[in-house]
Amino acid sequence: MAEPRTAEFTDAHGIAIVYDVHPAADGVAPRGVVQLLHGVGEHAGRYGALIAALTAAGFAVYADDHRGHGRTGMKQHGDAAKLGRLGPGGMRAVVADEWQLTELIRGENPGLPLVLLGHSWGSFLAQMVLNAHPDGYDAVILTGSAHRTPTDLNSMPLNARWKGPDAHGLEWLTRDPAVWDAFRADPLTTEVPLLKLFGPIEAARLYGRPGKDFPNDVPVLLMVGRDDPVGGPRSVHRLADDYRNRSGLSDVTTLVYPDARHEIFNELQQDEVRADLLAWLDKHIPRRD
Repeated sequence: MAEPRTAEFTDAHGIAIVYDVHPAADGVAPRGVVQLLHGVGEHAGRYGALIAALTAAGFAVYADDHRGHGRTGMKQHGDAAKLGRLGPGGMRAVVADEWQLTELIRGENPGLPLVLLGHSWGSFLAQMVLNAHPDGYDAVILTGSAHRTPTDLNSMPLNARWKGPDAHGLEWLTRDPAVWDAFRADPLTTEVPLLKLFGPIEAARLYGRPGKDFPNDVPVLLMVGRDDPVGGPRSVHRLADDYRNRSGLSDVTTLVYPDARHEIFNELQQDEVRADLLAWLDKHIPRRD
């Protein structure tokens, strides 16, 4: 069995970014690489089932713990109470870190197609990296995403819909209570709201729209739960329209999952979600014999 490895690179501000490399499964011809971007308050280690499915299908996966998050955050701050704080350079530095990782991936995997896959905040980072480098990727997948405008990106408490005396507080993530408990028990996660973690100036940098007239026609897959409070289907459909009409992309697909909330890879129908993702990848990055 191909073993994953953990490595680091140092960004422009001297922060050590920790990342994992999961090779394609033994006996499977490598056909591409996925760069996986996690969400706010979490880390790459929460994506084990997705990574296993991708490597079994012939993809290598590179997944970093972003600035202030997970193992990177612990090395950076030395204090779990400070997890989620971005540090010097803020949001712009996080975006630059992701492009630095992209260049590292390209250098280590010459000739292989590269897929950018971002969830939640990771999907916003992916949108920003794609705007800056629209010819940098062979395919883009955004989950739990949103159209990054004040009217389409929810700034209210994410658990408001499930608020009540018996609320756990993490119902917005998924319908699976085991996921809520695991998130809360994880020493590398934080439930501090994004606005408090980043501050108003850095949080405002999340706003923006897809760039105009991309030089290449990169295929984009958008996957969202119907009950996702971060953006939800209406917001994601607006994002898809922008990719078609502003960016000039012709291959933009939106999949909406009934009853699913924010973390579709941790939802009750997660097997269906992974199967849909792999089917889309089979179409756009065919398997190698």
